[in-house]
Amino acid sequence: MLATLALAAILATAPGSPEDASPAFVEVGADVGIDFVHYNGMTGQLYTAEVVGAGVALFDYDNDGDLDVYLGQGRSFEGDENRQPVFPPPAAEPTDRLFRNGLAETGELRFTDVTSEIGVHAPGYNIGVATGDYDRDGWVDLYLTNLGPNRLLRNLGGRGFEDVTETAGVHDRRFSVPAVFFDYDADGWLDLYVGNYHRFHRANRKRCYLTSGQPDYCGPLSQPAEADRLLRNLGDGTFVDATVSSGLGADSVEAGTALGAIADDFNGDGLVDLYVANDQMANHLWLNQGDGTFLEDAVFAGAAFDRDGRPQASMGVAVADFDGNGAPDIFLSHLVREHNTLYLNDGDGLFDDRSREAGLIDASWPMTGFGAASLDVDGDGALDLYVVNGAVRRIEAQVDAGDPHPLRMENQLFRGLGGGRFETVPAERREQPVHVEVSRGLAVGDLDNDGDPDLVISNNAGPARGLLNQRRPGRDWVGLRLVEAAGDDGQGIVDVYGARARLTDGGGWQRVHTDGSYAAARDPRLLFPLPGDGAPAGEGAKRAVEIRWPDGTAQTVTLETGRYHVVQRGAEDRGAPP
Repeated sequence: MLATLALAAILATAPGSPEDASPAFVEVGADVGIDFVHYNGMTGQLYTAEVVGAGVALFDYDNDGDLDVYLGQGRSFEGDENRQPVFPPPAAEPTDRLFRNGLAETGELRFTDVTSEIGVHAPGYNIGVATGDYDRDGWVDLYLTNLGPNRLLRNLGGRGFEDVTETAGVHDRRFSVPAVFFDYDADGWLDLYVGNYHRFHRANRKRCYLTSGQPDYCGPLSQPAEADRLLRNLGDGTFVDATVSSGLGADSVEAGTALGAIADDFNGDGLVDLYVANDQMANHLWLNQGDGTFLEDAVFAGAAFDRDGRPQASMGVAVADFDGNGAPDIFLSHLVREHNTLYLNDGDGLFDDRSREAGLIDASWPMTGFGAASLDVDGDGALDLYVVNGAVRRIEAQVDAGDPHPLRMENQLFRGLGGGRFETVPAERREQPVHVEVSRGLAVGDLDNDGDPDLVISNNAGPARGLLNQRRPGRDWVGLRLVEAAGDDGQGIVDVYGARARLTDGGGWQRVHTDGSYAAARDPRLLFPLPGDGAPAGEGAKRAVEIRWPDGTAQTVTLETGRYHVVQRGAEDRGAPP
């Protein structure tokens, strides 16, 4: 009885609990060198495309062991060059920006804009970013979804990037938003899914209005949806279009307005599937059949519509085991007056909308959510949710107040209570300072390598934000990167997407991936906070970690706590990253 009361007292004042008044995050973006303002090219014409970007990625482009930041940029719309822009364009030609993290070199979290130095040339109208080492040379590459054309940038050993879009055969000139690198045919080479939104032609747009009669942005169904694409990696630097042969282009499946996408094994058969979040249309769940084809099964599985059988404006997507039953659940962010949705997986690939029971409806009802991520903010072992918000229909009160970009909303943090339940964290305990902006992309990763998850947010027509986690000072942890040999000489390494790991003495499985959220790519490393009273276990402390590789083989390694490890398939721990 006394032990139970003592534990309750500890939990009551644990970081992130209602009694803990300190903020979970502190915003430091510009202070640490992430000096970037997105330009959306708006001139008052109210094009849908101007309010859906832009992308953000956290990835280690130079293989020095810390996360660098890639931010997508907009530009003026073709034919609007002579119109007066609402916001001033960048002084130089608008282009995406790459910021190098100097942590590994100096020990200080400081970013430097190396776009020109590295030779990143990406002048398109960016919407999203995906990361993956498609050519298995040991260096992470970039796929950029744009308001046509998309681009594949090959990493040249950390010294620069080369546009190989045409030679690789991955071009797409439509209105693309999500992209996913995943190995659907299990041949060791990352394939590529590209999700398209709807048909966009500046000159043929429809006119839409607020209830007051003022002009407004049109919804997704104002234009026909565009078909998605699946590109199979041939292993020689090129891809072949497998959309039709795989079944993703089946005539029996209506094209969707894709905004979010993520790959995982949703039905537990050992094959990687694909979930696509569509805007105001049925979502798609593509189940891998193991023979190079997919079967669309979202309606039967219960993950196409909300619990009332209605399609929602699905945008951001996060997949994790929120209720602790060992199966991947699905969280979706949605439009104002629709609420965010949590589909719980029964373990056999059948889903139940448990949004109300999860405590998500009331807080998300007045919001329009985009980027969404699962992460353990406070290190208590229960997964939390961070959602970035921003309207897509003009907010009349902000219009009346003269705001030139009247789509601003607060972001939200939902603290996990375990069992698939959440509580909303008040703004002042979510982050400081609190910003009300038009947020879109959300990328999760450990920017300062201190063992807790940080965030980078891309804002439409606003500054990028970097949020450092403040919750777990001194608490113990284990981090790992799961890899296999790569490169012509076998000396390089590549992240094994789909590999899973968990602590042998408790806790859920985590999966290596960079996809999900909205228009973003996250840190592929896995991070395990360790239970305790907040103090490190001491020098030399170790924990055992069980690993399941995508081919079904298992491996157990014992790792020192308080740092990251690189674990190679079939080999011992390679040690800390460089």
